[in-house]
Amino acid sequence: MTTQTVTYRDFTGDPFKDLSPSDDTKGASRILQWAYDSYGDSIVYACSFGAEGVVLIDLISKVKPEAEIIFLDTEIHFQETYDLIDKIRNKYPELHIRMKKPELTLDKQAEKYGSALWERDPNQCCFIRKIKPLEEALTGKPAWISGLRREQSLFRSKTDFVNKDDRFKSIKVCPLIHWTWEDVWAYIQENEIPYNELHNQGYPSIGCIPCTHSVTDSEDPRAGRWTGFNKTECGMHTAGSNSN
Repeated sequence: MTTQTVTYRDFTGDPFKDLSPSDDTKGASRILQWAYDSYGDSIVYACSFGAEGVVLIDLISKVKPEAEIIFLDTEIHFQETYDLIDKIRNKYPELHIRMKKPELTLDKQAEKYGSALWERDPNQCCFIRKIKPLEEALTGKPAWISGLRREQSLFRSKTDFVNKDDRFKSIKVCPLIHWTWEDVWAYIQENEIPYNELHNQGYPSIGCIPCTHSVTDSEDPRAGRWTGFNKTECGMHTAGSNSN
């Protein structure tokens, strides 16, 4: 296995580009071992606590039991999401789960931008409550972990194991790129991992309450995010931002 430590400045491509994993985790365990060997305590996992998130937490716990996990607490998540975080804390007591909140409270945001900003300008709201907090959390961090899967969307289909992240001037490690939705759920069930109860109610992708809706089995899994807007990403995985 490669021991090359990749940095944002010297990035020339995914060192695992030609890897065709045949193990049970489709390369995820191997990539995570490399990531923590390479970056140690300097790498963090930004977790939304969706289905992919709890899978990665379990895999990470086997490589780095005391790993740092960041949750972007926008303060408008579903109660089921907060309940899940408590369950994960109990199951993996060595993990360091940090709740990262925005600088602006919801009241201060309403004072500055008007109430229910997400209904008028979801890009601005995502920037304030997710992108800026993640920028702050990743300051000084050479790399971070994400649960992106190629199957999720056309945009995400180009994701590699190791990516140059121009948005955060960092390296983004994505161990689950070859996993299917069925793989995710098979792993959750086989390993008895707690998961968000909203997944049982037609919510394959779960974000903030105002911008997340249930979908039918025939709809795209991300169709329930930002309904009514030409938007399928919060901006965390795109090169630039729409606000400042």
